[in-house]
Amino acid sequence: MTTFIRRAEVERRTGLKSSSIYERMAAGDFPRPIRIGPKAVAWDETEIADWQAERLAKRDASAAA
Repeated sequence: MTTFIRRAEVERRTGLKSSSIYERMAAGDFPRPIRIGPKAVAWDETEIADWQAERLAKRDASAAA
Protein backbone atom coordinates (compact mmCIF):
# COMPACT_ATOMS: atom_id res chain seq x y z
CA MET A 1 0.00 0.00 0.00
CA THR A 2 1.30 3.42 -0.93
CA THR A 3 1.47 6.16 1.66
CA PHE A 4 1.47 9.77 0.54
CA ILE A 5 3.24 12.46 2.53
CA ARG A 6 2.79 16.19 2.20
CA ARG A 7 5.56 18.72 1.58
CA ALA A 8 6.07 19.67 5.23
CA GLU A 9 6.76 16.01 6.05
CA VAL A 10 9.07 15.67 3.03
CA GLU A 11 10.99 18.70 4.31
CA ARG A 12 11.19 17.20 7.80
CA ARG A 13 12.41 13.82 6.56
CA THR A 14 14.96 15.11 4.05
CA GLY A 15 16.15 18.28 5.75
CA LEU A 16 15.50 20.18 2.51
CA LYS A 17 13.41 23.32 2.28
CA SER A 18 10.70 23.87 -0.31
CA SER A 19 12.89 25.80 -2.75
CA SER A 20 15.58 23.09 -2.72
CA ILE A 21 13.01 20.37 -3.28
CA TYR A 22 11.58 22.14 -6.34
CA GLU A 23 15.04 22.99 -7.71
CA ARG A 24 16.09 19.34 -7.43
CA MET A 25 12.84 18.22 -9.07
CA ALA A 26 13.49 20.60 -11.98
CA ALA A 27 16.98 19.12 -12.32
CA GLY A 28 15.53 15.60 -12.31
CA ASP A 29 17.23 14.77 -9.00
CA PHE A 30 14.22 14.42 -6.69
CA PRO A 31 10.94 12.47 -6.86
CA ARG A 32 8.01 14.33 -8.36
CA PRO A 33 4.79 14.71 -6.38
CA ILE A 34 1.42 13.17 -7.13
CA ARG A 35 -1.67 15.35 -7.44
CA ILE A 36 -4.08 14.23 -4.72
CA GLY A 37 -6.67 16.96 -5.18
CA PRO A 38 -7.40 20.10 -7.19
CA LYS A 39 -4.98 22.17 -5.10
CA ALA A 40 -2.97 19.51 -3.27
CA VAL A 41 0.06 17.37 -4.03
CA ALA A 42 1.92 14.75 -2.02
CA TRP A 43 4.94 12.50 -2.45
CA ASP A 44 5.09 8.73 -2.39
CA GLU A 45 6.75 7.84 0.91
CA THR A 46 8.65 4.94 -0.69
CA GLU A 47 10.10 7.18 -3.42
CA ILE A 48 11.40 9.59 -0.77
CA ALA A 49 12.94 6.71 1.21
CA ASP A 50 14.53 5.35 -1.99
CA TRP A 51 15.95 8.81 -2.78
CA GLN A 52 17.48 8.95 0.70
CA ALA A 53 18.95 5.46 0.34
CA GLU A 54 20.46 6.46 -3.01
CA ARG A 55 22.17 9.46 -1.36
CA LEU A 56 23.63 7.19 1.32
CA ALA A 57 24.83 4.67 -1.26
CA LYS A 58 26.59 7.44 -3.24
CA ARG A 59 28.24 8.71 -0.05
CA ASP A 60 29.41 5.23 0.90
CA ALA A 61 30.70 4.50 -2.61
CA SER A 62 32.71 7.74 -2.55
CA ALA A 63 34.19 6.88 0.84
CA ALA A 64 35.23 3.42 -0.35
CA ALA A 65 36.93 4.70 -3.51
